[in-house]
Amino acid sequence: MKLTKIAACAAAALTFASGANANSIVDIAAGDDRFSTLVAAVTAAGLAETLAGPGPFTVYAPVNDAFAALPEGTVDTLLQPENKDQLTSVLLYHVDDRNLSAAMIPGGSNYFKPILASERLCITKDASGVSIADGTGETANVIIADIKADNGVIHVVDKVLLPGTRPACH
Repeated sequence: MKLTKIAACAAAALTFASGANANSIVDIAAGDDRFSTLVAAVTAAGLAETLAGPGPFTVYAPVNDAFAALPEGTVDTLLQPENKDQLTSVLLYHVDDRNLSAAMIPGGSNYFKPILASERLCITKDASGVSIADGTGETANVIIADIKADNGVIHVVDKVLLPGTRPACH
């Protein structure tokens, strides 16, 4: 048990010494069990270091239940090394290179450009909240907004956003 405490202290010291943000988007997600599938996917895609960087980033972060709602085998397939490019595209579809709080999202339906530049999201803000239409025409709801990180903000969503044809804002 003593060795475990020493290892934990050493890891904490290394993190502090490396200058990593103590509250980066990655740190917050890694510390919350609701995002374990997202963290595994970000790690498999090699994006953890980027998303722990200075940003700014806005991440539309799907909870584990959102990944579980995908067709059976989808997550396992995406996590295979030969599908890293496809996994990376799906993950970058969830990231904006700005720090967009919920208050900064204009009312109505508007197109937003995620880091996956070939695609668009249609974000709608109205009296019922904020929803995001993806390239399949499906809609995710923001269930928790404005989790602030040192390098941006996280908006928790109830669906994995998938690229596809340009979504129609309505």
